[in-house]
Amino acid sequence: MEESREVVVSGLDIPFWDLVWFMVKLALASIPALFILYFIFGLLTMLFGGMMHLFMGPPPL
Repeated sequence: MEESREVVVSGLDIPFWDLVWFMVKLALASIPALFILYFIFGLLTMLFGGMMHLFMGPPPL
């Protein structure tokens, strides 16, 4: 049986420019992720919109 240990992080010492570079890379990596999420939500919207149209008919004019 494994013995659990408690870990407490009291502070981080990260140089400023290393943190800036990490944030820039994070921002650049988020762009393709947003495109992928936009595509997935678009497909789901088309799917559920088609199902609503199928079961409820077209909206009244």
